[in-house]
Amino acid sequence: MRLSRILLVAFMVVLGLVVTACVAGQPLTVVETVEVEKVVEVEKVVEVEKESDVITIEYWQYFFDARVDAMNRLIQQFEAENPDIQVIHNSDIPYDDFRDKIAASAPANVGPDVVTLFYGWIPAWVDAGYIVPLPEEDFPPDVLESEFSPIVANSKYQGKYWAVPTAVRTLALFWNKDLFAEAGLDPDTPPADLDEFLDYAQKLTQYDDSGNILIEGFAPSMPGQAHHWFREVLVRQFGGVPYSDDGRTVMWNSSEGCEAFKWLADLEVEYKTGSDDLYEDATTAFLQGKEALHIDGSFRLGTIAANAPDLNFGVTELPVHNGVQATFGSYWTHGITRKAMEDPRRAEAAIRFLKFITTPEAGTLWVDKVGELPAQLEAAKNEALLANPELGAFAAGLPYAYATFFVDESKQRQYLIDAFDAVRLIGEDPCVALNDAAALEQELLDEFWANQP
Repeated sequence: MRLSRILLVAFMVVLGLVVTACVAGQPLTVVETVEVEKVVEVEKVVEVEKESDVITIEYWQYFFDARVDAMNRLIQQFEAENPDIQVIHNSDIPYDDFRDKIAASAPANVGPDVVTLFYGWIPAWVDAGYIVPLPEEDFPPDVLESEFSPIVANSKYQGKYWAVPTAVRTLALFWNKDLFAEAGLDPDTPPADLDEFLDYAQKLTQYDDSGNILIEGFAPSMPGQAHHWFREVLVRQFGGVPYSDDGRTVMWNSSEGCEAFKWLADLEVEYKTGSDDLYEDATTAFLQGKEALHIDGSFRLGTIAANAPDLNFGVTELPVHNGVQATFGSYWTHGITRKAMEDPRRAEAAIRFLKFITTPEAGTLWVDKVGELPAQLEAAKNEALLANPELGAFAAGLPYAYATFFVDESKQRQYLIDAFDAVRLIGEDPCVALNDAAALEQELLDEFWANQP
């Protein structure tokens, strides 16, 4: 209606000028100039109205180069296909500050509309009110359970799904082929079981004349992936289980768990094959060619490609023991915040964005840029992925991967870090340290389950 009125006014002006020009004997070029000016004014009005229709949402994740690059590419694709939505990507937050930033923003109803979080944080974030349940009409539970990796079931809490991932990951064994050759070992044959692993770790460790470690055979990194390796893999391989079937009782401090914990601690304490304190940490040591054996997730492939492209390494499945093959499976996932759902337009935009970044196509891009495995079964079954010399070991581990149900991942991780430190730094008996840690976690679990409906 507004456009019609403008054109009508323009026509009346033109008609008046035509009459005037005929009387005054002026050329008609003035009429053409007036008409062009009016058309430009109408186009400007329409352009402003279109800009006002764009809704802006925020996506937050912690800073990790490969993940940031992958998400920037997904956002670019999403905005091209959805010109009515603009996504602000806040990825400058250090990992150690990420949860504090969320905790500060959520009560103020500011911050992200879609947010990344470790799956083990879901119970704590739900209880704190940071995220809301996924709308079932947009994310049907039967679809999540049939089209995504089984470990995604850990996003279900209190009978509802709260998040959905782009990718998942497992643990595998990295080895430095050049260091194998220096030690007289076959660079193409990594250790297949724990006995070989211990033997190789000792042979690969190099010392100076004073007994200081120059090259680490293997450095147990409890702040890294060693607490997962212990809890979900070593405990099982030594004959135990980490938790009761209902998840309410800690069982990784059984006699089998104690044996597994002592075996892990002995690598540093007795055999002196390495320490997470050297070269900043175990991951840095491996990237610098100072550690021969390294256990890590598939996401580390992206780090190596970006920061150590000349590293000559291989990747294989985790060593077996007593015939038991296991690995730890985990994932970073994405949830919708309470802030997003309070505005219908923002909620609709957040849902569309979350759907987009969790498609099989997004999972495939994530593999290429980050090194994590697609969460979607359609993309994860790709034959080229399974045959990949680096990613294949991680993909092979998905069928026998275990994912821990965490009630507070940060605290549960810290209990094992403190127990390991007590053994290696002050000489605490491994079983005593492990029992102390288990008692603390049991209190945490008891409190959590007591408050559940």
